[in-house]
Amino acid sequence: MEKPIRIGALISGSGSNLDAVVSACEAGRINGRVVFAGADNPGAPGLEKARKKGIPTFVVNYSDIIRTFKSDPGRLSLPADFDAEEIARKQAVANHQTGERLRVFLGTRAIAEAALIEQMAPYPFDLLILAGFMRNLTPYFIDRVNTDPGRPKIMNIHPALLPAFPGTDGYGDTFRYGCKVGGCTVHFIDYGEDSGPVIGQRCFPIGEDDTIDSVRQKGLEQEWSLYPECIRYFAEGRIHVVRQTHTLKNGRIYRRSVVKIARDIH
Repeated sequence: MEKPIRIGALISGSGSNLDAVVSACEAGRINGRVVFAGADNPGAPGLEKARKKGIPTFVVNYSDIIRTFKSDPGRLSLPADFDAEEIARKQAVANHQTGERLRVFLGTRAIAEAALIEQMAPYPFDLLILAGFMRNLTPYFIDRVNTDPGRPKIMNIHPALLPAFPGTDGYGDTFRYGCKVGGCTVHFIDYGEDSGPVIGQRCFPIGEDDTIDSVRQKGLEQEWSLYPECIRYFAEGRIHVVRQTHTLKNGRIYRRSVVKIARDIH
């Protein structure tokens, strides 16, 4: 049997997906344990839930960092190893920003992410899960967690069937568009916005009588099942990211990263 994996978690709110993962670990459905829960929001209810389970918690208050950076930037220091040009070149979600807005985005993210890395340091982990963490991660953070390019270890759950409806309100966007089917997606994090390799997806029907609240509830129920399942595959060593190349009829070469899940446990 594989050695139990150590799971770190980042949250922003209720931590319902964290609850589902902790319960799956306790029930033996995941061969692992949650070793910390961090948040960007000191009022996140999920922090208290984690504490009641004996899980160490910490907070990096992004809002405070952003306010201070804008009003009194001299009080904050950028990480010594922060290279703004390199991060801007890699960071897809920052490409639409320029000038002062880009400076604030990259600067505050670097300060906050350096603090996250410092807070996580006492708790070695094999997998980092984003369980309702509402902040975009930059290459500064991603590259310091994904130290092996062939083995990503930051996993996220998104409230839509990607690549449709990336961003913060996937279920709301799905409902407002009038979709007949909604769903959720578990994927690895990359430099884009909800654009990393897909690990698993679940869908559900949307009927004429559904409301935006009922759509969200249907989605959450799928999330609580799907996320632990994908983490279980990771813990069992069954997830592999492969690079595929296809040549189209016009000669154009198309490349993509695909998650393959082995049937047998190695």
